[in-house]
Amino acid sequence: MREIIYYVATSLDGYIAGPDEDISLFAYEGNGVAQYQKDLLDFDTVIMGRKTYEFGYKFGLQPGAAAYPHMRHYIFSSTLVLENADEKVKVIPMDLELIRQLKAEEGTPIYLCGGGELAAWLLEHDLIDVLKVKLNPIVLGGGTPLFGSSKKAFKGQLESSESYEGGLIFNTYRLG
Repeated sequence: MREIIYYVATSLDGYIAGPDEDISLFAYEGNGVAQYQKDLLDFDTVIMGRKTYEFGYKFGLQPGAAAYPHMRHYIFSSTLVLENADEKVKVIPMDLELIRQLKAEEGTPIYLCGGGELAAWLLEHDLIDVLKVKLNPIVLGGGTPLFGSSKKAFKGQLESSESYEGGLIFNTYRLG
C-alpha cells in the first residue's frame, strides 16, 4: 500500500500561504530548498486541488501542463476543464474510492502538494500517512491554514527533524 505524504512549507503560525496567497516570505533558495527538490524525485504521483494547480499559473505553468514532468497528476476538481492536457494530467472529482485505488497501486509514495482544503478532506478521512513540514522561520498572521477548515485533532509521531541554513527545519511525522 502506497502512502500519501503531505510535504508542505508552513509558517510558524501554521499557514501554507499568507493573505492573498502571498508566499514571498518562504525560503526559495539554500540547502533546504535543494533537498526538497531532490526529494520530489522520489515521487511518481502527485495529487492536488484545483486552487493549488491554478496557483502554478502565477509561476508560468500552462493550463494542462504537468507541474512536475516526471509525475502523474491527479487534480481534484468538479469545475476545472483543461483543453489539450498532458497525458500525465487528469482532473477528477473528490472520490474516496479513487484515492484508495491510487494507494493500492504499485509505485512510490504519493505526493500531496499544497492545498489546505484537500489536505483537510484527506485528514478527515484518515488518508494522510505522513506529514513532512518545511517549517519556515516566518509568521504570516493569516492566510491558508495547513489543514484548511478541518477541526480534526490528531497526534503525530515525530520520525525525523533536519535543520537547514536560514532556520528552515524539516519535521517528518507519522500520522497513521
